[in-house]
Formats: sequence, structure tokens, C-alpha cells
Amino acid sequence: MSTQPSSKDRSGPLDGLRVLDLTQALSGPYCTMLLADLGADVIKVEPPSGDMTRFPGPFTGEDSERAYGGYFASINRGKRSIVLDLKRDEDRHVFLELAKTVDVVVENSRAGVMDRLGVGYETLAAQNPKLVYAAIRGFGDRRTGESPYEKWPAYDIVAQAMGGLISITGSADGTVTKCGPSVADIFSGSLNAVGLLAAVIEARASGRGQFVDVAMYDAILSLCEGAAYLYSYTGQASRPTGNGHPLIAPFDVFPTRDGHCAFGSPSDTVFATLCQRMQRPELADDERFRTAIDRLINRPALNQELVAWTSSKTTAEIVELLAGDVPVGPVNDMAAIYADPHVAAREMLVEVEQPDGSRPVTLAGQPIKMSRSYTGIRQRPPRLGEHTEEILAEAGIAR
Repeated sequence: MSTQPSSKDRSGPLDGLRVLDLTQALSGPYCTMLLADLGADVIKVEPPSGDMTRFPGPFTGEDSERAYGGYFASINRGKRSIVLDLKRDEDRHVFLELAKTVDVVVENSRAGVMDRLGVGYETLAAQNPKLVYAAIRGFGDRRTGESPYEKWPAYDIVAQAMGGLISITGSADGTVTKCGPSVADIFSGSLNAVGLLAAVIEARASGRGQFVDVAMYDAILSLCEGAAYLYSYTGQASRPTGNGHPLIAPFDVFPTRDGHCAFGSPSDTVFATLCQRMQRPELADDERFRTAIDRLINRPALNQELVAWTSSKTTAEIVELLAGDVPVGPVNDMAAIYADPHVAAREMLVEVEQPDGSRPVTLAGQPIKMSRSYTGIRQRPPRLGEHTEEILAEAGIAR
């Protein structure tokens, strides 16, 4: 029996946590999306023009209102929206009053932008000493450590490049490539959520908030921890290895008759099982492949044997032969993922209503699961400024 709470029970582990969300684009909204899915009240503060991702799309053919596109919807579900122009004195005053009522402020602007607007950390902390102020920037903030690149703008691809990820991602011939998903944005956003929640716990004990800072460059370097220690131990800078693993063979993506599958054999026992399922038991005793080191040294010859086998079978046949005994999985596209019973059982694709009542759209669900508390999408993304009056009334602010 599943221990995931019924969707009717919407209490979340972060119920009672109130967040002012000044973020735009991907890294910051992903961070606050995690908080909203976990039950926090996330108030998204948008300029009159809206978040930069709100209107470019994509839109469904049935969506007549076009209040937001798929990019915005994916990472802003479960939030409430208020429109404030922080360049106007009146709206800045409203924001400062709201900041007195929250536990956390999150922003991902370039260093100094919030200070110039008069809503930087020191200003907010002076009126709300328990406030946790969290920032995501390309290269960090001088409050936690000065960077020579502090004033540089940064995008995901820049952080992937400078943090080392692109240098170790690509084909075995040395051709580098960035990761498909925007991992610098998503990983820095995830780390920022962890950091600000740790600061909230500390603030509740000490009575004092603090500034929390994640640099996208730093996040990617942290993600490349293996390459970092290998350079220290060996003096060798890691290079792209294709889909293989630098220390394990076989460990790769292999072509099949109708697609691709991934599998690996981390031990002699598992490798022997793989050879049996291939109906090639003699390979386990081949002097080229007898030990883990032998297999690593002779990876090209081993992969040649494996490709000859995988190419003769469908992906489903290989998965059926290996599943449960040898780590294996098909290379799924989204059509396959939408049909996978695992995804349905884990509520990892969730239908969300559209504001105009047209057909619902499906968004990636929340991977953090808990046995008692509900974690997941709570409500559709907001229209621009949809909750402005509601939020102001709750805070007792007249405008």
C-alpha cells in the first residue's frame, strides 16, 4: 500500500512559512516552487509587465486567455501573485510593509540591484530581524565572499562552462556539450531552498535571520565534485567520456534494434550475470574482462561485444532479460515516460487546470515525497496580479 498522503490532505511540512518571491526566469522560481510544493505561502512579486517567462509560451490551442505559458506554469504553480513596481515610492512602501510579515525573501537579480531599489538585505533586516534573505546570482554576493566576476551577468550556459561541467560532458572524441536541462539554474535553485530552510531553522532558535547566498558557478563546481577530487589526486583534468563512467565498465548507453538502453555492471558477480543473460558466459572468464580493472582497461573491446548483442535485440527484450539483476533502463523519451506506470504511481506527472477552464495541462510533479505531509502541486499558477488585493488585505495594508 502506498504511504503517499491522499491529495485531499493538503497540509504540507512548510505550512506557516511565508515567502516573498522577487525572482524571475528559472533558478529563483524553481527554488520558490519547491517551497510552494512543500506547503509554504509563496507570494510572487511581479512588475507590471510580469515575470519575463510568463507570456512567451508555449500555449495550448485551447487556451483563450493566455495568462501564462508552459515555461511559467511549470515553475510558478502554487504561488500567489501581487503586482508591485519597486521603482515607485508607493509600491516600494507596500513591499517594505509586506516584508515585515514574512519569514523569507528570495531574489535572483544581479548583485546590487535590490540595494539600489532600497529593498536590499540590510534595509529589510533592520525592520524584520528574523528575516532570512536568500539570493541566487551567477557569481555570488560580497556579503558571503567577493568574486572578481561579481558584476558579470550569467546564464545557465555560462555557469555550466565556468563551473567545469561542459569540460567533462560530451563525446569520447573530446567534443564538449552542455547538459540538456538548465542544470545550473535548477541545481542552484535547489541548493538555495536547502540553505534558506536551514537558515529559517537557525533563526527560530536564535531570533536572528541572515543572508543566504548560492552562486551558480559554485553550484556547478559542487556538482562536479568527482572531477575536483580526481584533479587533486592525479593532477589530471577530466575530459568528456561519452556516456561511460571513468571508473566502471561496462557502464554506458548501448544501441538496440529500436532505440537505446542503459546498463552497468559494477561488480564481478553482476558482470557474470550479464554474460549469462547474453548467453555468453565465457566472457566472464576472458582474461581481458575477468576483473573490474581488466574490464576498464579493455573497455573498447568489451563494448564491441556488448554492442553486437544489444543491436540484435529490442530495448524491451534487453530490459526484460536484465531487469532486477543487472542495473538497466530504457532510454525514454517523454512519450514513453507519460506511459510508464512508475510515473503514475509516484504522481510525477500532474494535470493542472487552466485559468480559463480549457483543457488541463500536465506538469512535472514534486519528487520529494513524505509519509504524512502532502508534497506536490497545490493549485494552478496565478494570473498576473491575481492576488494583489487579497494579499494586501491579509497584511492590513491600504493602498
